[in-house]
Amino acid sequence: MKLLNQLTITEARTALDANEITSVELTKACFAEIESRNPALNAYLGIWNEEALAEAARSDERRANGEALGPLDGVPLAIKDVILVEGRTISAASKILESHVAARDATVIRKLKAQGAVFLGRTNMDEFAMGGSTENSAYGVTRNPHDPDRVPGGSSGGSAAAVAAHLCIAALGSDTGGSIRQPAAYCGLVGLKPTYGRVSRSGLMAMASSFDQIGPMTKTVEDAAILFEAMQGRDPLDQTTVSEASFQPAWRDRLDGIRIGLPKQAWGDGIHEEVRTAVLGAVETLKELGAEIVDVDLPYSEETLAVYYVVMPCEASTNLSRYDGMRYGVREPASNLLETYLESRGEHIGPEARRRILLGTYALSAGYYDAYYKKAKQVQTLIKNAYTTALSDVDVLLTPTTASQAFRLGEKVNDPLSLYVEDLFTVGANVTGLPAISVPCGPAGELPMGMHLMGRAFDEATIFAVARAYEQTVHG
Repeated sequence: MKLLNQLTITEARTALDANEITSVELTKACFAEIESRNPALNAYLGIWNEEALAEAARSDERRANGEALGPLDGVPLAIKDVILVEGRTISAASKILESHVAARDATVIRKLKAQGAVFLGRTNMDEFAMGGSTENSAYGVTRNPHDPDRVPGGSSGGSAAAVAAHLCIAALGSDTGGSIRQPAAYCGLVGLKPTYGRVSRSGLMAMASSFDQIGPMTKTVEDAAILFEAMQGRDPLDQTTVSEASFQPAWRDRLDGIRIGLPKQAWGDGIHEEVRTAVLGAVETLKELGAEIVDVDLPYSEETLAVYYVVMPCEASTNLSRYDGMRYGVREPASNLLETYLESRGEHIGPEARRRILLGTYALSAGYYDAYYKKAKQVQTLIKNAYTTALSDVDVLLTPTTASQAFRLGEKVNDPLSLYVEDLFTVGANVTGLPAISVPCGPAGELPMGMHLMGRAFDEATIFAVARAYEQTVHG
């Protein structure tokens, strides 16, 4: 028998609609688990007890009156500390914004409020979403619920740990180079990076604006689809959002007629053997479900990581220039404007964020712009064309989500390049803007691993269908 906080969105919805449980009971169960486990895991940076319980009570009242708002009405969610919630402290896990209170709701929050979702609190992350381990937070590391000596991944590590430890029913993260999918793989969750422009970025603190996307982190594929459907759509506050037909899941038990491509360049020596074995085992399951498995050529695979780590710091250095102690952020006393900038940013922005700001500023500087940023953007076009060609012959591209399982805390702290390589399989979806999902695979009882599925632009329905068919076959 599952505890209330262990329910999925679908299970909670069924129980709520049947009046077997109340939203207040569900929310209290999550808060009890937070009180018990969060001190050790450090998944949450802020808890919104009173507000969440009040919203849960309103949800129960609506349900009693036959006025439930939708599938998320009364469901407790966790929110990454980079998505604005009006009236709440939102810090991006940085000291420079430790007292920043959001003046408005992000568009995704407004949409979820309209469906009656209950927000439990804000989750830990790498500062300004810069990192892949949640070791770069100004407020301490988050630990992996499967092994507290290991990282949960990042930058959405707090959201991943909160869902995996059942400190919420589901959570929101943001994904710039894999920051939803990599921690989902490390923590045994489903994580979706939507097509760029499918979900509004309005109210998301920007790191790299042309890559950032908000997405769900959930216990099942169906739950991810429910959250995604609630958040997606055109938004006049974000001019990069696109008017597309509304998303409709297309579940299927068999995968006959689906062609799945295995990029030849993705199966080199860098993959740990247990990950290779697990993902190739998942490929065999997909084949048994009727999918046709084909090898595909994907040029510029190695260049994709290089392009990302040029363009991303350039955009980050520009976006983070506003946190200077004058326009935004904590202001340190100083005798003149320059010293104010230096003291405020030097004292309150962490080393990884500073590293990326410096790299981006250098790549954009006179004499280097053409050699780095301009060249990276040119290669980015080649990469997009290569993915378009590959996906003209297959419906989905399949790789591991990560080359290894979750690494130990502190293992890569002094070797940032080895940490950047963890993004090898995930950055392609951000560089090209394509949708991608990580779904758990591998033997039960061991450290989690993820299978990564990437699809055509605005075709989330296909990667959801493949992921759920696999999930239902393996996990029931």
